[in-house]
Amino acid sequence: MTDGTTLLLLPGLLCDARLWRDQAAALGAVLPCRIADLTHDDSIGGMAGRALAAVPGEGPLAVCGLSMGGYVAFEIWRRAPHRVARIALFDTSARPDTEEQTRRRRALLALSESGMFRGVTPRLLPQLLHPDHLAGPLAAEVMAMAERVGRPAFHRQQRAIMHRADSRPDLPRIAIPALVAVGEGDTLTPPHLAEEMAAGIPGARLARIPGAGHLPSMEKPEAVTALLREWLDA
Repeated sequence: MTDGTTLLLLPGLLCDARLWRDQAAALGAVLPCRIADLTHDDSIGGMAGRALAAVPGEGPLAVCGLSMGGYVAFEIWRRAPHRVARIALFDTSARPDTEEQTRRRRALLALSESGMFRGVTPRLLPQLLHPDHLAGPLAAEVMAMAERVGRPAFHRQQRAIMHRADSRPDLPRIAIPALVAVGEGDTLTPPHLAEEMAAGIPGARLARIPGAGHLPSMEKPEAVTALLREWLDA
């Protein structure tokens, strides 16, 4: 892709630039890549505004988000549809939080505020990683990443996620090349949520990533990079 497009990569909850490290390294020779910092704002709108400001000008964007980053991707498209040339949504959902999800988030915040924050603990890893990766070095990388993000940012991110918009009504209006991808073993945002988004976006491609859970960009980096190459060439 040589049309001046910038690839804007958006991390998920308790994730930093490590989430997209391999994809940015592989694709950086093809086009400019920017990994947004989504740790400073307590609203999806604030995150979207900061991410857009980090890529100044009016040049086209290829926006790619995972999990919480997907919620931000939707908001960037709503705010700057003239800039978003294509969109990729990994392991995310167009739905708002359910009452039960919000209740669990509030409980986690209360626990964290009482001094119990430890980022991603081993007991939470099965919700993030495919079973094949739980005993290897990737698990330690995920826990270290969460510790780097830290408790204050975790609180901001959870508040943002709880109040995110329902993006389902927007899906039919997304008239750009769209990739919807999900790890086949994702239990946090299961494949049926990806199927819902792909069915709602005209012409979207749906991809399932074998051997991956909620973090396929780290679990199956080559497969994710290949999907992004194809999406950028669409």
